[in-house]
Amino acid sequence: MTHATQEMHQYYAGRAPYYDAVYLKPERQQDIAWLREHLPQRLAGREVLEVACGTGYWTQHIAPVAQHMVATDANAEPLAFARQRPGVQQVHFTLADAYALGPELGQFDAAFAGLWFSHVPLERQAEFLHGLHQRLKPGARVLMIDNSTVQLQDFPIAETDAAGNTYQHRALRDGSVHRVLKNFPTEAQLRTLLAPMAQGVQFRALDNFWMVEYELA
Repeated sequence: MTHATQEMHQYYAGRAPYYDAVYLKPERQQDIAWLREHLPQRLAGREVLEVACGTGYWTQHIAPVAQHMVATDANAEPLAFARQRPGVQQVHFTLADAYALGPELGQFDAAFAGLWFSHVPLERQAEFLHGLHQRLKPGARVLMIDNSTVQLQDFPIAETDAAGNTYQHRALRDGSVHRVLKNFPTEAQLRTLLAPMAQGVQFRALDNFWMVEYELA
């Protein structure tokens, strides 16, 4: 585990008890209401693998309509909150590294990642997608959502490394400040990355988030 990854894990472990505050911001309500309706519609009746589920905010909306769902995260602290969500009794929650999604998880015809892809280093994006696709059946549907650059109003870029990855400095309520990797891919960059492995790529820009959906070629 790199130092940057370790620090990010510490940050999200410490933030777990109040992570939902990000979904309560008034300016995000229209986007979140649309996503709460759209995501379950697109994943209904499918065997869903969720990567980096965190505290399970999106899990609780997808699980009731999924045929089967496995939700993973690399941190135990957020998973403890995810397990308490309403409607997730049938979800199998498990600790798993997003870069090492093993065959023991099973095979799925859908995958979802919410606010995760922005934390993937540029040099590991293809690696992450390849590992995810190893757990998916041909033609599986994949949806990812993440923050748009509007988030930079609250957390401006503080550093950029030699590979082009960008970092924010974020403070927790205990006063500690953490260096968090946060990239903001453009639609063109996502389409180029996905082109060799995906078909039917759809991109949607909301006010505060972006969403990409595709089927595994």
